[in-house]
Amino acid sequence: MIRVGVVGYGYWGPNVVRNLQGIDYARVVAVCDKNQSALKPLKRAYPEIATMSDSSELVSSKDIDAVAVITPVWTHFELAKAALENGKHIFVEKPFTSNTEQANELINLAEKKNLTIMVDHTFLFTGAVRKIRQLVEDGTIGCLYYYDSTRVNLGLFQHDVNVLWDLAPHDLSIMDFLIQEKPEGVIATGERHLNGHVDVAYMTIYFPHNIIAHINVNWLSPVKVRTTLIGGEKKMLVWNDLEADEKIKVYDKGVHMDNREGVYNLLVNYRAGDMWAPRVEQIEALRSELTYFVDCVQGNKKPHNDGQAGCRVVQMLEAADKSLKSKGEMVRL
Repeated sequence: MIRVGVVGYGYWGPNVVRNLQGIDYARVVAVCDKNQSALKPLKRAYPEIATMSDSSELVSSKDIDAVAVITPVWTHFELAKAALENGKHIFVEKPFTSNTEQANELINLAEKKNLTIMVDHTFLFTGAVRKIRQLVEDGTIGCLYYYDSTRVNLGLFQHDVNVLWDLAPHDLSIMDFLIQEKPEGVIATGERHLNGHVDVAYMTIYFPHNIIAHINVNWLSPVKVRTTLIGGEKKMLVWNDLEADEKIKVYDKGVHMDNREGVYNLLVNYRAGDMWAPRVEQIEALRSELTYFVDCVQGNKKPHNDGQAGCRVVQMLEAADKSLKSKGEMVRL
């Protein structure tokens, strides 16, 4: 039985507690939040779980094996470091840390103490992303050309981070999972309109072999859009995460260039075949992810969404911030 303490019971914390309580070999034993009123619903739903307002009491408890850090990003480093120093495995909400220096320090500390770090990249555990990974790995898509995502909505405005740090980690973690290449450079543009943080932003990431990725994130959209296009040499797909049934549609469309006798005789052949919607497993991603976390802790296994994966996402976000400040200059990675 893995005994878990949860720090933070705001928006995401209740989901983490509920899913951990549903895992046979895990149990939440304590929850900490500075806001005592936030803990009242927890006490009604789970009277057996201890509550507290001091995080140091939780991370130092001998009755806890792992700590879930579900707090604003600027608090992640100190809380995660304290948990690791007290011999606890950690599950940290995205993004992992505020900068790569902090991320690397936590990674080194965990390795020194033989502890597990998992970063909450929940989308990697959705049926849709798992299916897309399968289509990429089995060669259905062919050599990747591009990843193009739109993730926009009205709000929720954050007061501690800009829209890139709020919404882009989803796509950056998915890209890191799907594109088996190290990014070479980042360009980001955006503007701030209301609360001093950039609320509309566009991010372009360059990879080797002419793979390019583009992300549009926005807190000021009149409609909610969650659509990703992935193009490859053999097939193209559209993933609409707001669709109830056919979330993924694969198109047998593409272009073939036939250069027989030089550029002046270039032949362009367009392929327009069938569209099909593969079956996507209907699972609760967070339950699957937390089950995987507990399995990794019990089996001393390294998760694919470990500290290194979290650090790679933070590195791209840092580069995006730098590019934003210079009005879209390329930042090499």
